[in-house]
Amino acid sequence: MDIVDNGPNPNAFNIEDATVNNTNYRTTAWTGKYLQVTLMSIPVGESIGLEQHPDTDQFLRLDSGEGRCVMGPAEDQLDFQQDVADGWSIQVPAGMWHDVINTGDEPMQLYAVYAPSHHAQGIVQKTADDAEKDEEEGRDVPPEWTHQPHPDAEDKSASRSTC
Repeated sequence: MDIVDNGPNPNAFNIEDATVNNTNYRTTAWTGKYLQVTLMSIPVGESIGLEQHPDTDQFLRLDSGEGRCVMGPAEDQLDFQQDVADGWSIQVPAGMWHDVINTGDEPMQLYAVYAPSHHAQGIVQKTADDAEKDEEEGRDVPPEWTHQPHPDAEDKSASRSTC
């Protein structure tokens, strides 16, 4: 299944099929003015990466694999922990440090809905390293026509490591 981010135009696709067939770390599936849908594939023993978005709520749903979701008010205070698997959803409030670690023996396939849009329209990142490089080099920024939080509300990421 080919996914083409045609946002902000109307769109419909089988999100479960697209998610389980996605082999990229991140594929931006649709970008709207106020929200965005991305597909993710997390290799065994890796994670989405510990991060915090001050002005971005996030919804994630696993369609394959299993993992552990951790969240908390600080990078070193991840007091919410929940094992998750196919069919589970995760709601991340703005400002909350969070990560989802693949604890299974197969890639963990999930999709994420960000509000507001968080990534470049249509960007495909094969690996987490590619995603980090795109962010560092300014290629992974939301389109100008999206509604964005105050410029002082900067996202934070912990240093990346595999689990």
